[in-house]
Amino acid sequence: MSIEIKAPTLPESVPDGTIATWYKNVGDSVARDELLVDIETDKVVIEVVSPTDGTLKEILKDSGETIVSNEAIGSIEAGEAAAPSKAESKPASEPEPESKSKSETAAEAAPASADDADSDAPISPAAKKLMEENKLDADSVKGTGKDGRVTKEDVLKAIESPAPKQSSPASSGGTADIPKGRVEERVPMSRLRAKVAERLLQATQTTAMLTTFNEVNMKPVMEIRNRYKEEFEKTHDGVRLGFMSFFVRACIEALKRYPAVNASIDGDEIVYHGYQDIGVAVSSPRGLVVPVLRNADSMGLAQIEKDIRAFGEKARDGKLAIEEMTGGTFTISNGGVFGSLLSTPILNPPQTAILGMHKIQERPMAVDGEVVVLPMMYLALSYDHRMIDGKEAVQFLVTIKELLEDPTRLLLEI
Repeated sequence: MSIEIKAPTLPESVPDGTIATWYKNVGDSVARDELLVDIETDKVVIEVVSPTDGTLKEILKDSGETIVSNEAIGSIEAGEAAAPSKAESKPASEPEPESKSKSETAAEAAPASADDADSDAPISPAAKKLMEENKLDADSVKGTGKDGRVTKEDVLKAIESPAPKQSSPASSGGTADIPKGRVEERVPMSRLRAKVAERLLQATQTTAMLTTFNEVNMKPVMEIRNRYKEEFEKTHDGVRLGFMSFFVRACIEALKRYPAVNASIDGDEIVYHGYQDIGVAVSSPRGLVVPVLRNADSMGLAQIEKDIRAFGEKARDGKLAIEEMTGGTFTISNGGVFGSLLSTPILNPPQTAILGMHKIQERPMAVDGEVVVLPMMYLALSYDHRMIDGKEAVQFLVTIKELLEDPTRLLLEI
């Protein structure tokens, strides 16, 4: 029985997707819940798994083609996953002498036939894509999979050890043909990168964006963290106490006091949100993503740290769901983890403000008439001047500064 492989249901904000990589070829055995294909959207990469055991019968949408919600992209012939491949390999053992004699005859007729056999070896879709991206010939990659199948791991090994490939031209004396430097390569922009570029450009062109700065003494927060981090980790099942949870809590308290910073613009209307959904900008191999802490005002420090760590792992593995990245009333971006000392973050529309954190650096500061070396951090608040006045923006940032320099205020809500 043939079963359709369908694209998942996409949310209204994502009209379509693109087939990124097929991990199986037509005729391959598949097991239930085995990964078949990646679909790339403007926000995430969605994994499509096999609905049943069987054999991949047909691929209707190849890599690079566009799909919509619930569109058929292939089909599977239901049955036992391993049975077809074994059944094919066992009958092949009966005419083995004949096949051997053929190979012997071919070897006598053409000594180079071994290379031809390698080039005819099946190549997995993921391996084929990697080979195209790195401009590798099929003959240069030796397959270690079943029936000489070239796997993704085989290609990665070939990429990591290119020395033999480069030594042959040198040994033949063709040094003049080896290109040195000034190499250019054109690759298509991924949907995620293209969407990020589009939104950033939209933010700069459609908003009256302005940035205000301040600096915060991180010593009080660092002292609390150093004093309680071990006990905190034991109490909360291995969750580590970081700085982000303090900043999230400080932002939540400041957003309650200045609701305009927590609002968004919808056409010619202002939408005031009675909740705080905090987006946390996370860097991933595919680009910048902003997962959202839902109802962050009801979270404690441990839950915030736990969720942020989970978001980071999902972003790294490309497993963030679209639902986890939609919405959000305010965003925090931490360029300090990469060493940034100062920056002007760009708004995440339709939000009206974003906070930029930066590197903690010891600097001499005047305290009560004396010069003291303190761990300082620059804070940057970019905001939409159409919605937020300069006074509100400055007071909002000063509130965050005061809450962090005296964390007791977070508990007392003062």
